[in-house]
Amino acid sequence: MDKVIVDCSTGETTVVPLTAEEIAELEAAAAQAEQDRLAAEAEAATKAAAKQALLDKLGITQEEAALLLS
Repeated sequence: MDKVIVDCSTGETTVVPLTAEEIAELEAAAAQAEQDRLAAEAEAATKAAAKQALLDKLGITQEEAALLLS
């Protein structure tokens, strides 16, 4: 993996390889992003299930609930 360094005052670009530390940081950030995505999906699924359970308990559809709340 490489990174591009741009000197804005001269317009010169330099491509240098990432250090082992930088690669480790990128991998850790990617792993954290994946964990965050999975947590968000799980939370959304839990909320959807709770919402559907309430609608089922009330015996109404989502469209009917929207009409009642508007």
